[in-house]
Amino acid sequence: MSHPETLDVIARALAEDIGTGDVTTEACVPADRMAAGYFLARAPLVLAGIEVLEPIYAARGGVDELSIKHKDGDHLQEGDRIAVVRGRARTLLECERVALNFLQRLSGVATLAHRFANRVEGTNCKVLDTRKTTPGLRRLEKAAAAAGGVTNHRIGLFDAILIKNNHISAAGGVRQALENARRAGLPIEIEVREREELEEALECGATHLLLDNLSPMQAAEWVSLVNGRARIELSGGIDLDSVRSYAETGADYVSAGAITHSAPAVDISFRLELL
Repeated sequence: MSHPETLDVIARALAEDIGTGDVTTEACVPADRMAAGYFLARAPLVLAGIEVLEPIYAARGGVDELSIKHKDGDHLQEGDRIAVVRGRARTLLECERVALNFLQRLSGVATLAHRFANRVEGTNCKVLDTRKTTPGLRRLEKAAAAAGGVTNHRIGLFDAILIKNNHISAAGGVRQALENARRAGLPIEIEVREREELEEALECGATHLLLDNLSPMQAAEWVSLVNGRARIELSGGIDLDSVRSYAETGADYVSAGAITHSAPAVDISFRLELL
């Protein structure tokens, strides 16, 4: 939560919603009115993003106490209280929507991630998230995915090399792309689309392969062909219905963009009580 990108996105979310002031609250609620509010799970969920509450309220002031009842990764049931906050009623009301937006979105990612992780339980395959995240929320959504039980892939373009089909075309082929990439001294994964590319990548010493848009049957054939010579990630439209079939091919990883780009927000409410 202390990362500058996280603090910046929280500040921008508050500015976006409150703007020059919460006119409804200012018109209706006396400035000295004190209240307590609590966040409530309205359905079973995996919690994520709970630590955003502290910087949200710190940015607005007027909060005397914030009591967090659960941590990221906790499995909650309908009716569970997530956190309680006490302070100026105006502060609680003006922060309500921003706090809920973060909690509902991030807990939705964690909840869906948990469902993916559950589907591959008992296999030797790990589920990876992707860079298909909401712009500006990547660090938070990656943390939420991890809270749900999947493994984070690259945080961005800067921390590992993933050679995709367009990189291969631009570099002049599989061999040239790999030779060029090794100069960076970073982990390298390469996507292969055809059997010829697969064999060429292995001949060039590739140790991590990405196989995209194969059926589970095709993927099992390619995994058998590789025969342990490299780690294998499968990707391409993998969802909850198909992830188990892909995991059972013997691949080391399956990646699913749906974990972040298609996670539905979970149902969390905020209730206010006067002190």
